[in-house]
Amino acid sequence: MDECNGASRFPSVSLEVILTQTDTTVGFLSQNSQKLYDIKSRVATKPFLKVYGNFRLFLSHKNRVPHAMRSQVRRAKKTTFIVKNRAFRVARVPLDSSVLRKNDWSFSTSANESGKHFDREFCEAKADVVIEGAQRLCERESSKLIKLSQTKKKRLR
Repeated sequence: MDECNGASRFPSVSLEVILTQTDTTVGFLSQNSQKLYDIKSRVATKPFLKVYGNFRLFLSHKNRVPHAMRSQVRRAKKTTFIVKNRAFRVARVPLDSSVLRKNDWSFSTSANESGKHFDREFCEAKADVVIEGAQRLCERESSKLIKLSQTKKKRLR
């Protein structure tokens, strides 16, 4: 496990599992979903959500949002959206970290075993890189979850 307190460079960070404080709660981030499935002991049929740094990056990866909902998605904070059974968030990086800004997107999940609460020792043992700010890692409320269709939106959480 590597710890990063500054602007260190990690050349293969796209395949690593990063433990960090997200804008909502403590989370694992990675571009390798299989590593996240293994860590969480999660059913492989349950997909992870993708987190994008901004709305422009989201659209550049050929993602679509119903036209009437674009403004809401672009301005949303602490909200996960589902469009055509694909979950995503547009969230700015809460920490000034070059490691997190390196990737346009990451798979994201809460930092815990499936169905359990945050356990720092478990998470640090499973993560390849730990990024921690001055406020420390702490479990907070999860994001809102909204399912979008062409004309409707439905809040699921």
